[in-house]
Amino acid sequence: MNYSIKNESIKTYNDSKVFTFPKYTSQLINWANQNAQGTRPVVVGQMSELFPEFMASGQDITIENWRSWYFERYPDALEKATEKIYAQVQNLCDAISLIDREMVEKWVEDLVIYKTFNGLYVQKAILASLAEKKGTTYRLATPEEEAIGIDGYVGDIPYSVKPDTYKTMERLSETIDIKMIYYAKTKTGLKIEVED
Repeated sequence: MNYSIKNESIKTYNDSKVFTFPKYTSQLINWANQNAQGTRPVVVGQMSELFPEFMASGQDITIENWRSWYFERYPDALEKATEKIYAQVQNLCDAISLIDREMVEKWVEDLVIYKTFNGLYVQKAILASLAEKKGTTYRLATPEEEAIGIDGYVGDIPYSVKPDTYKTMERLSETIDIKMIYYAKTKTGLKIEVED
């Protein structure tokens, strides 16, 4: 027999309180929490460790016993998490009031045109920066060169430019007998590794 249990039913079977939030508010609070990191283990504890510890405590597994057990160990956690998240909600409220249709249009253009181009066309930026470091020129590969795995040249040296995850992938039948440049995206840009 195969069947599913909806989240609402799980709460009902466990005699748990069900909160109802107005449309979009839960999403916004969740987004604020992602930025504020209010429910990180350092603030509220590691739930995947705490709940099994509670279950092994010998108490009846009820919502009230869990609540009491948790607050004995983390008496200020909900208040700390709430303060962190609410401060970020206020920041979001301030930011939302600045958004008009023109800003949304610019955001869409930035995402679709500029970020896509820059994100998907990192090869040129990588080859240009390497050429600058080596004091030489660069050029992108021709379609014929691309067909054999070359993405571009720095000086006279051919390079293949790949994300760092490429190192761990099984390459199927692909063999590239040229120098490799690996890159990883970070919050601030790209981390580059050039094969000697």
